[in-house]
Amino acid sequence: MIYPPPITSAEVAEHFIRSLRQAKRDDRPYRHWNLKDIYPEALCTGILALPVDPPRLGKTDGTRGTYNTQRCFFTPDMRKAYTACAALCDALQRPDVAKLLGETCEFDVEGSFLRMEYIQDIDGAWLEPHHDIPEKLFSMVIYLCLGPDAHGWGTDIYDSNKKLVGSASAEFDSAVIFIPGENTWHGFEPRPIVGVRRLMEINYVRPSWRSVEQLAFPDRPISLS
Repeated sequence: MIYPPPITSAEVAEHFIRSLRQAKRDDRPYRHWNLKDIYPEALCTGILALPVDPPRLGKTDGTRGTYNTQRCFFTPDMRKAYTACAALCDALQRPDVAKLLGETCEFDVEGSFLRMEYIQDIDGAWLEPHHDIPEKLFSMVIYLCLGPDAHGWGTDIYDSNKKLVGSASAEFDSAVIFIPGENTWHGFEPRPIVGVRRLMEINYVRPSWRSVEQLAFPDRPISLS
């Protein structure tokens, strides 16, 4: 038996496109989209089976920069080593997938670069209210949380005054998409994490992105042709 089960980029792309076409848009407190059933089960299994340890947290300052050296990005080396990483990166690099994302969320994806981070938060992790930097053209958070308390581990949403107005659902294999802007305040309020809060952040970033070591295809910008 092969485990995790193999998965192709075509299967991932087909599944993701179906989910994206059923996305629900909400304009409060800022424009975002909610999606369900993002990844095929085989891909979820492949990601959860990656031999990647959660960061060992000391005192954190409410940013992921506290443990930059322990973060996990789907880089060319990860693509080469793990079929799940390769399938997901190849799927989100495809012109048809990138084009549909750009059309759905109304941003120019041509010439951008794909960035994927696998996040494993343990107890003590939190994020202060923030909005993403302009170099991120598109942000999507996919929840892969397991356990009886996982439903309460969604991203916290704030209004323009940084007042907490709600939280995203952390239902397994669901996602939230938003286009970064000065009003897109979000974070993760301190609360107990029993187990590991697993999620992925997927971005398309501008060519000016400096940390090229974080990119899935550092030498291949998105092309819709």
